[in-house]
Amino acid sequence: MATSQQPARPRRPQPVLITEAQLSREEQHAARKKRYVLTMAVRGVSLVLAAVFYQTLWLALIFAFLGTVLPWVAVMMANDAPPKKRLDVNRYAPPRPDRILENPARPDRVIEH
Repeated sequence: MATSQQPARPRRPQPVLITEAQLSREEQHAARKKRYVLTMAVRGVSLVLAAVFYQTLWLALIFAFLGTVLPWVAVMMANDAPPKKRLDVNRYAPPRPDRILENPARPDRVIEH
């Protein structure tokens, strides 16, 4: 019979994840949208900074380059799904030669002429 002499453990607000399950499609999509919006915000800021630093040519070119490349990067990141998990498949692997044991019940036969 169990007694309730032990103090109760505090409950956690979120359950502990004990599996290696992937995020749901909705969670993956939300994360990709967040990355896209963040990348496009950085693009907008870099275009504004390119206009602000138009007198410093090298700095304006760097910001303009970021402003032109980041949309492509943002789309590539938004369309990219997380990598699939690599499953460890049990496949037959022959034992190494140094791990093979001889069969004492069947000694090697020597054929002499």
